[in-house]
Amino acid sequence: MDVKKLTDIIGADFYTGVPDSLLRPLCDMLMDRYGTDPAHHIIAANEGNCTAVAAGYHLATGRIPVVYMQNSGEGNIINPAASLLNRKVYAIPMLFIIGWRGEPGVHDEPQHIYQGEVTLKLLEDMEIESFVISKDTTEDEVRRALAEFEKAFAEGRQAAFVIRKGTLTYEKKMSYKNSYAMSREEVIRHIVSFTADDPVVSTTGKASRELFEIREQNGQHHGRDFLTVGSMGHSSSIALGIALNKKDRKVWCIDGDGAMLMHMGSLAVIGSVKPENLVHIVINNSAHETVGGLPTAAGQTDITGIARACGYSRVFSADSFESLDEALTAAQDGSGLTFIEVKCALGARADLGRPTKTALENKENFMEHLAND
Repeated sequence: MDVKKLTDIIGADFYTGVPDSLLRPLCDMLMDRYGTDPAHHIIAANEGNCTAVAAGYHLATGRIPVVYMQNSGEGNIINPAASLLNRKVYAIPMLFIIGWRGEPGVHDEPQHIYQGEVTLKLLEDMEIESFVISKDTTEDEVRRALAEFEKAFAEGRQAAFVIRKGTLTYEKKMSYKNSYAMSREEVIRHIVSFTADDPVVSTTGKASRELFEIREQNGQHHGRDFLTVGSMGHSSSIALGIALNKKDRKVWCIDGDGAMLMHMGSLAVIGSVKPENLVHIVINNSAHETVGGLPTAAGQTDITGIARACGYSRVFSADSFESLDEALTAAQDGSGLTFIEVKCALGARADLGRPTKTALENKENFMEHLAND
């Protein structure tokens, strides 16, 4: 289905959300039509954030906002959906557009399998009506579903279009870039050259795939690394839990700017605990690159200033391999809670694969490596 036809049927003029690869045509259309004009389109830090922004839009205008997300974001909307939007509380109507990753019967990555199984059930449990759109769904069927949704909206309820893989199309594919020179893959190669046998926790998406491939190319075992394939935004908290219980080892976290923004409160918690053996590296390309490259707020945010304010004792920013190696050397040789922002370009190899080991194998190998230290 042409995404322009879908949005014309919906008729909304305000969208907010977190990018999703299945919804790439929608994201491209919104960027093509609105860019990041906050009157019409806001790319939020997480799905709960955009749900709350949408609620404010409705309170101010009385109109129905649209929130887009990957189905993994349902977890982030449960709190506002149940305790803010629900008709037993403030009865705030809202339309969700949800990309259905891990749909039963459709091959996907391990982090999407269970989420895909419970996608529709979670919506039902939250009293959010849903309608699944696939390649063969007609415009008339969408209109009829929206007419039913309008009844729910009138009662202060919410509804969702759940989008199957490969359903939406858009004539134009937007491209994104920044002014930085370093590639993320080469940045990770430099990091790996400093971490030796230390445990490494890597964030969701391409960073973990690149780390896996670099280990393969180096002939190194994967037990050193915990690849955070799901739960975006939580890799630094996982690293904190490890660092507090492996105080004799340096623990490295390879994070991304989108992931850091998604649950930025973790920086304050880490800074308050101050584990001296934790090195938190944020690779900042100011974009959600894994799901299409749409911009994040990190391009306009002083994230090193935030780290300092949160209590990180050693803070570095690198925009060249020389400054990166200087920061990594300081992190390797010294002690104290360390934060390194690495400014890098957008772009990954087209042939970038996915780790071949299962998530369970990764966990078991990583725990064995920690136990042997």
